[in-house]
Amino acid sequence: MMSGILAAAATAAIPSIPRDDDGPVFRAPWEAHAFAMALTLHERGVFTWTEWAAALADEIKRAQAAGDPDTGETYYLHWLATLEGLVARKGVASSETLHRYRDAWDHAADRTPHGKPIELRPEDFW
Repeated sequence: MMSGILAAAATAAIPSIPRDDDGPVFRAPWEAHAFAMALTLHERGVFTWTEWAAALADEIKRAQAAGDPDTGETYYLHWLATLEGLVARKGVASSETLHRYRDAWDHAADRTPHGKPIELRPEDFW
């Protein structure tokens, strides 16, 4: 479960986070997971909120230059891309490892019936 104190610190440090009076707002569970991963990595000292905010702003600018309409629906896609970029740049995991796991996750999701938990298996890492 996400710490309310950490979430409040993140929303104070990064004004672009979609929120309501109760805190961050997520359109899908994966958005909350991406948010929680960023909170955890920040708490462990992988990056500062200033560093995160600058990297996120750069990612959003790149996406807008490539045609993202910036309607808010893609915000957490940018969040995830920023998270992946910082994790790779900081040496937490290589880009290759991140892509390998993303591909494995996609493969596992494709074979999993709707409503069932997705489980990674060795054959997902081909």
